[in-house]
Amino acid sequence: MANRYKSELRVRIDEPPPPKFDAADDDSPGSRGIDGDDGGGEREHSVRFKHSANNVTENQEPFMGFKVRRKASLHRDYKGDYLDVLSHPFLMKILQKQGDKQVLFADKVLKFTGSGKMKRRILLITDFALYIVDPETDALKRRIALAAVEKMCLSELSDNFFAVIVPTEYDLLMASTRKTEIVTVLVEATKSASDYELEVNFSNRFEYNAAAELVKEIQFAEVEGGVKTKITRK
Repeated sequence: MANRYKSELRVRIDEPPPPKFDAADDDSPGSRGIDGDDGGGEREHSVRFKHSANNVTENQEPFMGFKVRRKASLHRDYKGDYLDVLSHPFLMKILQKQGDKQVLFADKVLKFTGSGKMKRRILLITDFALYIVDPETDALKRRIALAAVEKMCLSELSDNFFAVIVPTEYDLLMASTRKTEIVTVLVEATKSASDYELEVNFSNRFEYNAAAELVKEIQFAEVEGGVKTKITRK
């Protein structure tokens, strides 16, 4: 598995303060999001949640030895559900409608649109799919089957960014202070749900499809006090 993860950086830097983001109000151009109602009848299913005692721990992460780590992420216990999904009827309705029965991760994240603005979203990861939900409208914006995810791209530095590469659609660029846990959960979930191992690439410069016909490149650079990011159109 180690041969998939390439990195030349082996130093450790202090954790920078979490970035401050402003809410944005536009959607990614060319995106093929969906709302929460496709006209089909609801299916009743029970939904199970993994307890923290069963979640992956730091020594199971795919980045050990390959990435500059934050102090705050070392020896961290993973909770999985940071939103108390069972207490949110609109989230339960989405999951029940899709038929997914096990929630592995739930938290708020920042999603970057094709125009470069940021949207606050809810990220749900189940044993079969990844969900992007609008917390303001309670609408399901996108569901991506785990089998459709080809790889994940991250920098070699201690930032919050990660990209989910989906060749058959368009990619996702997101930011979360729980990036370590998200990547680990996706790697383990993909391994359990299919016969292949999700690729995780580390580079301080990588491209992603921000929309159907829009390719962007994100660059990372270590600067005094943190990490500088730059997103450009290709």
